[in-house]
Amino acid sequence: MHPGLPGSAVPEWRPRRLASVATLCRAWRIMSRAAADAEGALLDIRIDNLESPEVIALLREHLDSIAPTAPAQSRHALDLSGLRGPDITFWSIWDAQVLAGFGALKRLTRSHAELKSMRTAASHLRQGVASTLLQHMIQEAAARGYSRLSLETGSMVFFEPARRLYSAFGFVPCPPFGHYAADPHSVFMTLEINALATEHAAMGLPDV
Repeated sequence: MHPGLPGSAVPEWRPRRLASVATLCRAWRIMSRAAADAEGALLDIRIDNLESPEVIALLREHLDSIAPTAPAQSRHALDLSGLRGPDITFWSIWDAQVLAGFGALKRLTRSHAELKSMRTAASHLRQGVASTLLQHMIQEAAARGYSRLSLETGSMVFFEPARRLYSAFGFVPCPPFGHYAADPHSVFMTLEINALATEHAAMGLPDV
């Protein structure tokens, strides 16, 4: 029988089960990453020696912008010499010839790395730069055999966009790690890379 015609059977209405919060969060994260992939398709990510004037200027801007947010002993951003250390890999991300941002990985142990110095240039805010670079660094951490990637960021409103980004990629709050101590100015987050890969495999998705 055809719906709407005389004598047609009316389909039985059944309530649909609402998706769980966890499912919705995963879906939002996947869509966010897909958007970042599209927006970041033309961005060039490269290992950087921190010698270009553009990178040095953006690093200075980064350090100056966070200086008012906490006392000196509660600020853990690395300066130029710190980012050139042997345990650091530093990437810059470029839009053609324009610097769009940078970020770094610090080796803590054979299985544990720390995310450092994430910064997006003001000219490229809300254009998928941070998501593109973060996805790249998670991939690199996995390729290097790290099973855990952790970070320290500020607890203030200034750092709220960063905390949202990390949460969207699966980072969750954790206790202080490495040399850090508990501090009201700090939020510590971590990502189990193996667990993330397992989740994606179960959902039929590529690893990030």
